[in-house]
Amino acid sequence: MLYHLFEFLEKQHDLPGASLFQYITFRSGVAIILSLLISMVFGSRIIRSLKRLQVGESIRDLGLEGQVEKAGTPTMGGFIILLSIMIPCLLLADLTNVYILLLIVSAAWMAAVGFLDDYIKVFKKNKDGLQGKFKILGQVGLGLLIGLTMLFHDDVVIRVPLEVAQAQNMEVIEQFETRISSINSSAVSQQVAFVKSTWTNLPFLKESKFDYASLLWFLGDNAASLAWIVFIPIIIFIITGVSNSSNLTDGIDGLTAGLSAIIAAVLALIAYVSENAIISDYLSIYYIPGASEMTIFASCFLGGCIGFLWYNSYPAKVFMGDTGSLMIGGVIGAMAILLRKEFLIPILCGIFLVETLSVMIQVSYFKYTKKKYGEGRRVFLMSPLHHHYQKMGMHESKIVTRFWIVGIMLAILTIITFKIR
Repeated sequence: MLYHLFEFLEKQHDLPGASLFQYITFRSGVAIILSLLISMVFGSRIIRSLKRLQVGESIRDLGLEGQVEKAGTPTMGGFIILLSIMIPCLLLADLTNVYILLLIVSAAWMAAVGFLDDYIKVFKKNKDGLQGKFKILGQVGLGLLIGLTMLFHDDVVIRVPLEVAQAQNMEVIEQFETRISSINSSAVSQQVAFVKSTWTNLPFLKESKFDYASLLWFLGDNAASLAWIVFIPIIIFIITGVSNSSNLTDGIDGLTAGLSAIIAAVLALIAYVSENAIISDYLSIYYIPGASEMTIFASCFLGGCIGFLWYNSYPAKVFMGDTGSLMIGGVIGAMAILLRKEFLIPILCGIFLVETLSVMIQVSYFKYTKKKYGEGRRVFLMSPLHHHYQKMGMHESKIVTRFWIVGIMLAILTIITFKIR
């Protein structure tokens, strides 16, 4: 809203200083500060309201140190993060940008699914919460929305050389001549086109362009027109996987919020360079018109997660609940997909991945050994992985700090992949 107001004031009244709101870096900085302030100022009020409504976490006795003391701690604190994202984003982002609209919908959508889960657990006293099929249905719905928008919305395009677009029979939205500059060479004129495509970037490989249609190579010339057959299911799988992984990781104070802040910072950087013609060409990633606006959303996300840590760090005064953890995973998955960097998720969200794998390994091995030996055996003392370390006697604040350190290392590795090629 402020973005559009100052844009109007600059164009119509030449207001001094109004042009500042046209700079992504300025609005990103303001977004981080504003989201931090909102989460810190309104967080205490939301926590008091949750206590008054007796929205307390019911704790199952798993034999973990300090676990019993957490019973009754307010949950549904994900509303603090949601508020900290939405208000600055609505004020500072370009609300005509399709990527911003998709991310706002993604956050609200998954927060609603998480809220239903929390509501059933807290108020209906059903520890299982929302039935799994309905939770999956919500995640599938969001994946469908994102996938179909990417396939059919005219503003969701990438820039490629015109001869490539013509050779691949791509749907050209716009074509023009531009001067392509590079950090290592002088500018040259080139015919380029904005095209609709299911192409994405792969990490590590020099020829990093990957087309989902190539998975349907056996269909010959029909592969491109039928790419949605594989594209949409993969999008749904990513959204579902990342949101569930985030949910599993949210087991000790500050872990998911801190890791998400690290991830948000990397996504903000990727979004910024994705609409920089020189840097995107230098890094061999797609130039995506409108992508830099996602830097604003990622900045709001970053500030909201850090601000939430004010109350969620050990000992936590509030838990984010599924309202927060499902929303966080949905937003991360959606943003990675929109930036066409979904294949970086296993690296950037490595902790989420390992936490999920630990559960899968534990359950699978337990079932296998029970069937084979009549007695279930375990690989870990407890899963997810953070509980394994708790069982080993490590304090949860130390576990969180060390996981954050690994998360930072993975974030740096993610950035490094752009040059490893």
